[in-house]
Amino acid sequence: MTEASKGTSAIELDGKDLPAYCPNPAMPAWSSHPRVFLELSHGSEAKCPYCGTVYRLKPGAVVHHH
Repeated sequence: MTEASKGTSAIELDGKDLPAYCPNPAMPAWSSHPRVFLELSHGSEAKCPYCGTVYRLKPGAVVHHH
């Protein structure tokens, strides 16, 4: 069971927000930790190993592969 399914909100990302990383720009500086890049494939979730923040792609998000 993911954090999001327990009722905790996940941060939803669009294709333009990739590559996904944490801490994200909206997080306050005092709660910062080393930057980690998170692997997201279409429809999946990823959880930050440092702070536990859950990230997922928005429904219908277009992922551009290089």
